[in-house]
Amino acid sequence: MANKLTDMSKIRKVIKYHLTGKSKLFISNYLSLSRNTVKKYISLFDTFGMNLEDIAQKTDAELETLFSQTTVETTNPTLEKLYSYFPKMERDLKKVGMSVQHLWESYYKENPDGLKSSQFRHHFRIWSNRVNPVMHMNHKAGDKMYVDYAGKTLSVIDKDTGEIKEVQFFVAILGASQYTYAEASMSQHKEDFVNSVENAIRFFGGTPAAIVPDNLKSAVIKSSRFEPTINETLADFAEYYQTTILPARAYKPKDKSLVEGAVKILYQRIYVYLKEQDFFSVEQLNEKIWKLLDVHNKKKLTARPYSRLELFTEDEKNELAPLPLERFEIKHQSFATVMQNGHVLLNTDKNYYSVPYQYLRKKVKLLYSKTTVEIYYKYNRIATHPRQHKPYVYTTTTEHMASTHQFVAHWSASYFIDWANTIDPCVAEFIVKILDSRNHPEQAYKSCLGILSFEKKVGKQRLINACERALDYKIYSYKAIHNILENKLDQIDSEPEFDLQLPQHQNIRGKNYYK
Repeated sequence: MANKLTDMSKIRKVIKYHLTGKSKLFISNYLSLSRNTVKKYISLFDTFGMNLEDIAQKTDAELETLFSQTTVETTNPTLEKLYSYFPKMERDLKKVGMSVQHLWESYYKENPDGLKSSQFRHHFRIWSNRVNPVMHMNHKAGDKMYVDYAGKTLSVIDKDTGEIKEVQFFVAILGASQYTYAEASMSQHKEDFVNSVENAIRFFGGTPAAIVPDNLKSAVIKSSRFEPTINETLADFAEYYQTTILPARAYKPKDKSLVEGAVKILYQRIYVYLKEQDFFSVEQLNEKIWKLLDVHNKKKLTARPYSRLELFTEDEKNELAPLPLERFEIKHQSFATVMQNGHVLLNTDKNYYSVPYQYLRKKVKLLYSKTTVEIYYKYNRIATHPRQHKPYVYTTTTEHMASTHQFVAHWSASYFIDWANTIDPCVAEFIVKILDSRNHPEQAYKSCLGILSFEKKVGKQRLINACERALDYKIYSYKAIHNILENKLDQIDSEPEFDLQLPQHQNIRGKNYYK
């Protein structure tokens, strides 16, 4: 039958023998093919700009799509010239504002005897379907970054225990250039996910207009066809980098086909090599991943005379938005009521932070990162402090304290001292020591209240004994009194004094001997 497509296995052999230097006559005789058929497939192979590895990676179905639609057309010199123009045209289409019509006009101006607009578009569709047999999307430079996790995990070995731990394989790809980033991370939890996304953006050196994740829980709390609910941490990240989160639609595989295609390629170019080696840390594993990734990004794209790195550097890098100087810090939130001493408790660290005195007894929200604590009341930020990680520390801004303002409240230093005097002067002395040990008296109010409250719990005498013992040891804190009472050290009598004079004895020299 005329124009019947040759068996794919023979096409593979034609290309293999051609690349090993065999003549067309030898290939024709050896494979029982006509010389014109051999010349046709060799010509097509050269036109596509592929190599033997590209051919080996394609299935028979993909090869059939690749060769069948151009077996006759590209033997025409006009069409050969046209098809050689398409890789540059596809690249130009990624630029903002560029259209097929504009590029046809440019082509026709240089080739007055070339094809008209309709035929030009027809052959471009054929070429696009051939080099992108699954799907073709026209991605604009700097527009979208697609992110996903590979289905297959990697592993690292714990040096101490020998335990094998599974780690995730994260992949990010820019739509226009297909420039790719990959790394291993410990989990798919939101902290690790956001960190991997940020690492990808930092690797690319700029921020895309949108980030397209799959519908994993680290990115999307609730999937929806019309209005998915984005994880709050990821939404904060997007706001910080001035980008947008556009989750892939559920049951719409085309929305994430690019990153899934990248994952498939990285299985062949990276994953298979990692499985052959042992790694003892995520950092060691990532070093190997990034070396293989560099080779992948520098490799020529199928049927194109340029690599992902070249396409990114020349066309897409400058379209990305500039990066902020500092990295994003993940923030957590908690709620607390402002205490009578003008502080709120961050329960995670057991630390106290001051707020302006007018917010006493108000319920506030705390947003905290690794380095800062921000306090909000009804969407307004009322205080910011550096985060303290040592427990039971007061962080106080002087302007927040009631002692610098007119403040109506029954708590004051004199209030606690007078209360302590009603119990015993030594208790009052201990309360004064507590107040003096703080930068601001208000910081000690909660401790004073706790100490004086012990009178009802354990009785007046036990509290007096505990304060006397703490004064002897010069330890001024609520915790000191609590420990003394809890361990009943207040009920232990003072150690009796003993006469330590040595007896007279002829074998003992005595102190006068050394004078």
